[in-house]
Amino acid sequence: MATYPLKNKAFLCAFIILWIIWGVIHTVVLYYSFGFDIYTAVTDSLVSNIFLACSCALISYIFIFYRPEGNYLFTIIEILAITILWLIISNVSLSNIVHSAGYAVFLKKSLLIRFLIGCLIIGWVAVLSLFWYSSEEQEEHMRLHESTEKLAREAELFKLRQQLQPHFLFNSLNSISALIVVQPEEARTMIQQLSDFLRGTLKKEENQWVTADEEIQHLKLYLDIEKVRFSHRLETLIEMDEATRNFKLPPMLLQPIVENAIKFGLYDTTEQVAISIQVLKNANNELTIHVKNPFDKQTNVPQGTGFGLSSISRRLYLLFARNDLLETSTNGNIFNTTLRIPQTND
Repeated sequence: MATYPLKNKAFLCAFIILWIIWGVIHTVVLYYSFGFDIYTAVTDSLVSNIFLACSCALISYIFIFYRPEGNYLFTIIEILAITILWLIISNVSLSNIVHSAGYAVFLKKSLLIRFLIGCLIIGWVAVLSLFWYSSEEQEEHMRLHESTEKLAREAELFKLRQQLQPHFLFNSLNSISALIVVQPEEARTMIQQLSDFLRGTLKKEENQWVTADEEIQHLKLYLDIEKVRFSHRLETLIEMDEATRNFKLPPMLLQPIVENAIKFGLYDTTEQVAISIQVLKNANNELTIHVKNPFDKQTNVPQGTGFGLSSISRRLYLLFARNDLLETSTNGNIFNTTLRIPQTND
């Protein structure tokens, strides 16, 4: 339900001030132009305008509960009815308060002009009230729309996060299963590392960003697990600009990117592969992360869902409404992934 305008302090103050100004003008006109004594002029002004102000408040209040959409005839009838009611009440009251033959004649002769003025003022208030309620409804619809979109984004982000975990767990558990028989010590080490990694993951929430330093430390836990899987074949080089350590980014963005680099770099090869990760600050003060891995152009890309990079791209769009923050390219046999995170002022 829309908010009654007079509940707004600024609107109420403006309403009172305008009526005081109008009341003073009313009194001055009766006193100087029509020659009534000050008592009659003030009484006429007070009684007429108090009831008129109440009539304006009434029509505005009615519109809270019923506003005919496109039916202006009903609104006009409503304005006329309230104006006539105001005219009857104010005239009867004035006739009983001011006992003067000259004033009684004036009151009767001024009925038409009072009616027209009342119609104009009540009509003006009606239009303003309709505009007020319409604006409030539009703002409320926008708030609801934004709230719905936000909930949808959060739900999708949560879904993406939940989908990433089984994807990684599936690979890790397969590796542990393979190691248990041939290398039980390595399997125990990997289980402990996986436990540490998942414990850190559970503490993170999508709406609580982490520093670049925290994200890199968490990434190192993931890389320790992968190094158990691939042994000497996986080599990683992490370079981090000191100025970026406190830069912020959403949690769990890097792990899918590095997982993609490992998939491209180590699958279908038995040779050692080096994956480099650079964390920098670009000219626009954005956190920029470059991940590079070699790949064999002659080898078919391994079959898979391709979910990692697409999920990151979707998360970035939901968070920043931009499609240019994740880029991939190739340079010879090097596959490059570049991630940029704009820094907010929060």
